Amino acid sequence: MDHLLVLLLLLLWNSGLQAEENHNSTEPDDVRLVGGDSRCAGTLEVKHQRDWRPVEGRYSGWTLKEAAAVCRDLDCGSAVSVEQREGSSRRSVWWIRSDCVQSGSALRECAISVSSVSILNLTCSDSVRLVNGTSLCSGRLEVKTNHSNQWWSSVCDADFDQQDAEVVCRQLGCGAPSVLQGALYGDVEASMWTKEFQCGGTESALLDCRSSGSDRNTCSPGKAVGLTCSEPVRLVGGDSRCGGTLEVKHQGDWRPVSDSYWTLKKAAAVCRDLDCGSAVSVKEREESSRRSVWRISSYCVQSGSALRECVTSYSSKSILNLTCSDLLLQPNISGSSSVDRVSEAQQQGFHVLRGSTFTISCSVQPQYPGGSFQLTFTSSTSALKYTQPAVNHSAHFLFPAAEPAHQGSYRCVYHVYVFSHDFFSESRLISLTVADLRPFIIRAIVLPLILLLENIGLYFYYKGKRGQRPSRREKAEPDYYNLGVPAAEEEGAQGAE
Repeated sequence: MDHLLVLLLLLLWNSGLQAEENHNSTEPDDVRLVGGDSRCAGTLEVKHQRDWRPVEGRYSGWTLKEAAAVCRDLDCGSAVSVEQREGSSRRSVWWIRSDCVQSGSALRECAISVSSVSILNLTCSDSVRLVNGTSLCSGRLEVKTNHSNQWWSSVCDADFDQQDAEVVCRQLGCGAPSVLQGALYGDVEASMWTKEFQCGGTESALLDCRSSGSDRNTCSPGKAVGLTCSEPVRLVGGDSRCGGTLEVKHQGDWRPVSDSYWTLKKAAAVCRDLDCGSAVSVKEREESSRRSVWRISSYCVQSGSALRECVTSYSSKSILNLTCSDLLLQPNISGSSSVDRVSEAQQQGFHVLRGSTFTISCSVQPQYPGGSFQLTFTSSTSALKYTQPAVNHSAHFLFPAAEPAHQGSYRCVYHVYVFSHDFFSESRLISLTVADLRPFIIRAIVLPLILLLENIGLYFYYKGKRGQRPSRREKAEPDYYNLGVPAAEEEGAQGAE
C-alpha cells in the first residue's frame, strides 16, 4: 500500500513538471511587450530560467522579419517597427541572435545572458494585419473585432475603398497602396467584418475611422479584401529614379543604407521593387562624418524578404549607391511619308506607297548628352540594323524608295554611356506596310481601253449590217398590194399626177 502511494505521488509530481514545462514552452507565456501604449508595443522581454529580462538590441541583428514572429505569437497583427533604446546603465539582458529566431526556434531556446545598456523595443499593428501575402505589406486584410477574445475577421471589398487602404498601409508602416483587389490572396470562410469603413484617408489607424451604422449580413465568396502596399524604397540624388543613393523608410524615417557586403544579387531586389530592371553597379560612397543609416541583412534579402523587413539601425560614414539597368527613359518612334503618318501610340496601319520616300524617326526626352540610336528591322525573311548618332536627342532614318523588302516591324534602341556603363532603352514596335499601286494603275488604264475598243468594234459591225438591209421605200411598196389596192388605180393616180 505504501509503495502504491509513493508511486501515485511520483506520477502526480511528474505530471506537474510536464504541465509546467508545457506551460513554459508556450510562446505567449514566455514573451511579452511591456511599457508601451498597449500589450502590442513596448520593450521585448523573454522569460528564461524563470527570469524575465529584456532583449539586447544593439548586437542581436533583429529586423522586422524576427519581430513578425513575436507579433504573430502574441496575436498582435503585423510587425511595424524595431528600435534600439539606450538605457542609463548596464543591466542583465538576454542576447537572442536573429539567425536563431529565423531557424524557427523558440526565443527562450536562443537566449544567452549578457550585460548591455541597449534593449529592444517592438511595435505591432495590434488591430490590423495582412495574411497570406508575399511580405508584411501585402496579403488578405484582417481586422481584430474584439480585443478581449482576440478574434480576427476578413473585410468585404464592397465595404473598403482607396482611402481605407491608405490608412491601412500607413498603419502598417508601408508605402502607398498599389493594388486593391478582392480574393487576391485567397478567401476564407471565417467571419467577415460587418460594417463599412468610412475613412477620410488621414487617420493613423483603421479602427479610428468612422463606420456605417448598419451591419452587412453577407459577403459574396471571393470578395475578401486583398491589399498590396508599395515598399518604401527609393534611389535619390541621381539623374533618374533608377540610380542614386539607396534609401529605405522605416519607423517613418527615410535613411540611406550602408552595408559593405552588398552585391549585384542583393541590389537586384531593389531594382526589381522599383521596376527598374536589373542591377548594373553597386558602389559605396564615403561621407565626411558618421550619420544614422539603415543596415540591411544580406541573409534576410537573399531569403526573399522585402528590404524594409531586413533593416537595423546603424551609424556609418559609408553610403550605398546603386545603378539599375532601366536607367533611361523609353524612346519614342514615329514614321512619316507622303501618304500617312503614325505615332508610337498607333502601332499598326503605317502605309507607304511602293517607290515613295518614307522616314522612321527616333527621339528621347533630354536626359543625358550624346548617345546614339539604332533602328532595328525584322521581317519573316530578314533582320537589319541601322545606326545614327543622336542629334538633339533624336535621329531620322530616311528611305528614298519603299520596296516590299521594307515591309515589317521597326524599333528604336537608344544607347548612351554614363556612370562608366553602357545603357540602352528600347521603344515599342511599329509596323510598316508597303502598298504597290502598279496593278491598280494597269487595271485603271487597260480595262477602259478594252471596253472602248469593244464599243468601237460593235459600232462598225452594226453599221455594216444596217447597210445590207432594204430601204424603207422598198419595204413600203409591197404594202399596197397587201392593203388590196388595184394596180390600175395606182397607175391612174400616178398619171394624174
